[in-house]
Amino acid sequence: MEVCYSFIGIIHSPFTGQPETPIQSVYSSAEGTIEIFPEYTDGLQEIEGFSHLILLYHFHVEGPLRLRVAPFLDHENERGIFSTRHHDRPNRIGLSIVELLSVEETTLSIRGIDVLDGTPLLDIKPYVLRFDHRDHVRSGWIDRADREREISLFTPEYLTRKREPGKE
Repeated sequence: MEVCYSFIGIIHSPFTGQPETPIQSVYSSAEGTIEIFPEYTDGLQEIEGFSHLILLYHFHVEGPLRLRVAPFLDHENERGIFSTRHHDRPNRIGLSIVELLSVEETTLSIRGIDVLDGTPLLDIKPYVLRFDHRDHVRSGWIDRADREREISLFTPEYLTRKREPGKE
């Protein structure tokens, strides 16, 4: 079976290379725009009523297909690609949640962008708290890595070292 998608627009951002691009949209305050192709204009009706959008896009800068990667939260251990948000995925589909700032005809202004300039947009969905938020979520190895990081912050060496005022 083959699946074929049509891009509905292009995401414009200030980022031109992977090294300067934020790891996740939650860590970004960068602003950008989404240019929706004219044939999809009617699909934007009433989108301005939503504060946040879910963007589905195509990672257009090719990297190697990898099924195991060392993710940004734990560079020392490889993880299966499906337990990470890494971009070197089999189907190169990305997802970001961004804040919608304004809508001007076929241009959406957004904040919290974490993609490269020129990224092809596959779809937009409104972020709906009632549908998209979950309580009591487990985050697998990320939870463990966070606990280990917290524990390492409170070692005797950390607690007894002389700190400069205003610095951790």
